[in-house]
Amino acid sequence: MELTEEFERYLDHVSEGLGRSERKAGLKSYCGGLMLPLKRKSMEPLAAAIDPHRVQARHESLQHFVSDSPWSDERVLGRVQSWVLPKMRTERSGWVFLIADDTGLPKAGTHSVGVARQYCGQLGKTDNCQVAVSLSIATAEASLPIKYRLYLPDTWTDDPTRCEAAGVPEDVVFMTKPQISLAQIREAKAAGLPGDIVAADAGYGDDTEYRDGISGLGLLYVLGIKPGTTVWAPGTGPLPPKPWVGRGKKPTRLRRDEAHSPASVKAVAMSLPASAYRKLTWREGTNTKLSSRFAAVRVRAAHRDYQLDSPRDEEWLLIEWPTGEPEPTKYFLSTLPGDISRKALVSAVKSRWRIERDYQELKQEFGLDNFEGRNWRGFHHHATLCIAAYAFLIGERLARGQDTKKNAVFRTPPALPEGYTRRRAGSTSAPCL
Repeated sequence: MELTEEFERYLDHVSEGLGRSERKAGLKSYCGGLMLPLKRKSMEPLAAAIDPHRVQARHESLQHFVSDSPWSDERVLGRVQSWVLPKMRTERSGWVFLIADDTGLPKAGTHSVGVARQYCGQLGKTDNCQVAVSLSIATAEASLPIKYRLYLPDTWTDDPTRCEAAGVPEDVVFMTKPQISLAQIREAKAAGLPGDIVAADAGYGDDTEYRDGISGLGLLYVLGIKPGTTVWAPGTGPLPPKPWVGRGKKPTRLRRDEAHSPASVKAVAMSLPASAYRKLTWREGTNTKLSSRFAAVRVRAAHRDYQLDSPRDEEWLLIEWPTGEPEPTKYFLSTLPGDISRKALVSAVKSRWRIERDYQELKQEFGLDNFEGRNWRGFHHHATLCIAAYAFLIGERLARGQDTKKNAVFRTPPALPEGYTRRRAGSTSAPCL
């Protein structure tokens, strides 16, 4: 009962971000429904569980609140953050990470906003799906999603009629996932949110402009990169500009030649002696310690540095080469300090595991991938409400212990009326919309 009352206080706090008091009931109903132990959390099952004797009326009110009502996702998430971040004690947590990632949401049909054939991490292949880019604040104890934005492929942004039908705002233009992520990081820093180090996989870290953008914001990074990313190996670098002969414009650009060329990070890794690799453990897993072999060397990123006047700063290249594998499996670039220990560098790189757990819980427990609407507003409102419900659980785990379950808020859903059946009983996790 105590947890139920705390959840009510939390929703009162969050609802102040809605702008109008009459929207409060919608938020409480929807977030309350997301806490229930339901098999599926699309609109109609939620309506049936929340108000089993007035399913149609409740469905219509939830539909309006989520898909039509113009409340601000940013303001609601801001209220969520003001409740949970103090419990994360970011000011006393050592490093605070900003974890960037994206998640795929399988979807059938062609009308749901942003749907396209693209890589879907959930399925591990290219398929019909929506993809959202997110940003989370993470410490050693917890992580909190703070940004969530749908990625629109150019097949959408190049089709104004299609965008208008899905309610995409007129000012939304095509942006790559790294561009969306960098914009989210800028917004987080402008809002004064905590965060020292950006962590992301190679889908982001391989983008030179993304890395430069993070550094330009005064932040450090630990970013995955692809094996073909080029760097200047330890002890090498670009040639200085050509000597000026006293006539014409003085040369300023760095140079390369056959004897002075960068190498792929894979080539650097394969050239290192076996003694460069050391087995390190970064944390306790569910059943065993998580460990692998790592090498770390100081390099300079080489991407198009022939267009620059001076070499890029040195940074860490971290290489993971598990025992028994024929070649390294992962590569990372990091601007963490040059005197950092290899163990601390590995721990920072492995901080991304929290976002994987967040997505797992958001989908399996809070229905993040169950939204069946088509429009832009509904897509983001549903995600915001899922994050709001999940964030309450994050805060309670910090206060009461990591084994706190959402079912402790509402243990059982209300009983459905006798003879009740779903109107769309044949719906699947990828409804044809």
